[in-house]
Amino acid sequence: MTVLLLRLAGPLQSWGSAARFARRSTENAPTKSGVLGLLAAAQGRPRDAGLSDLASLRFGVRIDQPGSRLRDFHTAHHADSGKAMPLSERFYLADAVFVAGVEGDAELIRSLYQALLAPRFLPYLGRRSCPPSRPVEMGPPLEGISLEDALRNAEWQASTWYVRQLKRAAMSGDGSVGPESLDLLLDCPPAETPHLSLRDTPISFDTRHRQYELRGIRTERTTAPPRHDPTAALRPAGPPTSATVESFPRTP
Repeated sequence: MTVLLLRLAGPLQSWGSAARFARRSTENAPTKSGVLGLLAAAQGRPRDAGLSDLASLRFGVRIDQPGSRLRDFHTAHHADSGKAMPLSERFYLADAVFVAGVEGDAELIRSLYQALLAPRFLPYLGRRSCPPSRPVEMGPPLEGISLEDALRNAEWQASTWYVRQLKRAAMSGDGSVGPESLDLLLDCPPAETPHLSLRDTPISFDTRHRQYELRGIRTERTTAPPRHDPTAALRPAGPPTSATVESFPRTP
């Protein structure tokens, strides 16, 4: 099987799995329907297009930076009458970073990767008001590796300020979980008992009749891989040589 990894980072994200009238909540991590919707939009699929190939992909998320929950009140007016619509309460995740992955047929995964490089519709993180702050694609698809291993080995994507904050908390001895501990949420195999379930496997994105199925989820914890250090391969500068002095002569 082949795995495609996605970086989901932005000032705001919102991954709702249920909407109750004027209250629009968000899950603590990206939903399968939200990420598959992002991929379908990148391909330019219309909302009434079939989703069986995408829904069959195995899905997983690693929580690199959980963010904080934010509540907002939303007002709107009817486009034709100008009448005020009911006030709605909407929830977001602020300053969150996730690594999501899909595993499946190599040809389909490669086509999704090409779509991310030149998306037909711009990607957003759950809602149109939540654009990504960093590129979504994390490189070409990975061959010959499982979804679990790909998520465990992917470079840690947390923000620099968040890493510093965790290190300070660990050094203070207040019992906080350090940066070495990350949560994984994975599609549960049919033969196993899921730890939790969510109705977020999309059957149809048609606005006239959206449909979703229940999905079993297995939760795990993993060690955070090291972050990329762009200076790791540099050697300390030695004392200047005669050749160096001749190449860069002093100016009068």
